[in-house]
Amino acid sequence: MNLVERVKAILLTPKTEWPVIDGESGDANYLFTNYVAMLAAVPAVAVFIGRTIDGLGIGRALILAIFLFVIYCVAWYIEALVIDALAPTFGGRKDMPSALKVAAYSATAGWLAGIFQIIPRLSFLTILGLYSLYLLWLGLPVLMKSPADRATGYTAAVVVIMFVIMFVVMLILGMVFVI
Repeated sequence: MNLVERVKAILLTPKTEWPVIDGESGDANYLFTNYVAMLAAVPAVAVFIGRTIDGLGIGRALILAIFLFVIYCVAWYIEALVIDALAPTFGGRKDMPSALKVAAYSATAGWLAGIFQIIPRLSFLTILGLYSLYLLWLGLPVLMKSPADRATGYTAAVVVIMFVIMFVVMLILGMVFVI
């Protein structure tokens, strides 16, 4: 898999790219080292540059960037667990390698939209990352073998559960860092 070609294909022709992805390995180590880590680094590096330029200071900006990178990587794996666990509920099959692929490739738009963090005044453009929801919606029926008519509910359930998990994590981290 060529990273640039995969990014281009998943963003521009997702309907034809998901079946291609379905035929590939869903090895967690491979996905992490060849896709997730590289793309999750985009918003983290952008935040580092943007916050440094904005006057946060190199040390604090670096800590923030590392923290974001770790959160993005962990969130990818947790999202895959959620996708896999919910599959039977929405008529799909449990298949962790496929869930890892859906979580990784559907996040592409969100990770790339993080590039706008370089210029803090343009950070509102990260909203373009919502295209990842569409990618998730398209990918779930193909990779998790759920009926296409249940994709909206499946997508919504994944998004809500991930939102709640991330909200709780942020609350806990907020309490830890305040203390």
